[in-house]
Amino acid sequence: MTKLRVAIIGLGMAAGHHARSLIDLADRVDVVGVYSPTETRREAFAAQYGFPPVADLDTAFDTRFADAVLILTPPNTHLELVERATKAGQHILLEKPLDISLERAKAAVSLARNAGVLLAVVLQNRFRSSFLTLQSMLQARELGTILEASMSLRNWRPQQYYDAPGRGTLARDGGGVLLTQGIHTIDLLLALAGTPSNIAAFSRTTSIHRMETEDLVNAVFSFESGATGTLNATTCAYPGYPERIELICSKGTALLTGDSLQANLHDGRMVSAGANMAAGFGSDPMAFGHDLHRELLGNFIDAITKGDRLVVNGDDALRAHAFIDEILRSKR
Repeated sequence: MTKLRVAIIGLGMAAGHHARSLIDLADRVDVVGVYSPTETRREAFAAQYGFPPVADLDTAFDTRFADAVLILTPPNTHLELVERATKAGQHILLEKPLDISLERAKAAVSLARNAGVLLAVVLQNRFRSSFLTLQSMLQARELGTILEASMSLRNWRPQQYYDAPGRGTLARDGGGVLLTQGIHTIDLLLALAGTPSNIAAFSRTTSIHRMETEDLVNAVFSFESGATGTLNATTCAYPGYPERIELICSKGTALLTGDSLQANLHDGRMVSAGANMAAGFGSDPMAFGHDLHRELLGNFIDAITKGDRLVVNGDDALRAHAFIDEILRSKR
């Protein structure tokens, strides 16, 4: 079978995890080019991973060159790049979030849908074994109905993290802890418990950081099912702790801590899955392996070449973005 041809656009902080994953998947995919507007970064990345550099975007957005593109650029560039890919008929793997505003995020999803191309989003924690086990238990009704679904994200980011140009600004990132860090855990929470409503929230920028957007958020809400929930998200919790999702259900309680699941059922059973893995919750946001990125990319490749279902699509990311938007609107 002919390999899927992909081009990488954007060679920033997260690109290394994708590159290592694509090397692992070399029997199924061919990286035909990598692009950055900065020549030194482009050449250095190409040399490090053995991929050919591409000097202009026109080449990357050409179906004679690539069947699909990985868009790993800052959030405020996503919509325009998605538009170029959809006009070319290329499938897209897009770094989270979809874009800096809900309106632009909706537009990106609509462009892909109308063009008939696949839009996958880098929310790789959907491939954690602990999450998949808990999701299966809920689908099998082993835990009964969800009564409460809550999440806590207690990350640490030093000021130097936000000193990087554009980081933590509305113009480039679109938001702070919710859209940049919390969206991963929010996506898992919504996939497990459904769509929240009736939201009341507080958010602020603390004295810990000099930044434009929020670094501390607390919210309470309910779900369409009648369950209630809480959210806490911050980048002020030194030295950083694994994120948590807690589900209190009619037949038991389940706790996800990072990639570790512990479920205790009323009938006396205990279910464990996953492991305590590094997840970038401390000062180094990329301090974790690329295994989940490899699973995400493998699913993206199989969706294109075999017709498999995308595990995380644009609508999933849009649901998380809409919830974040509601939290911040509630605060305002």
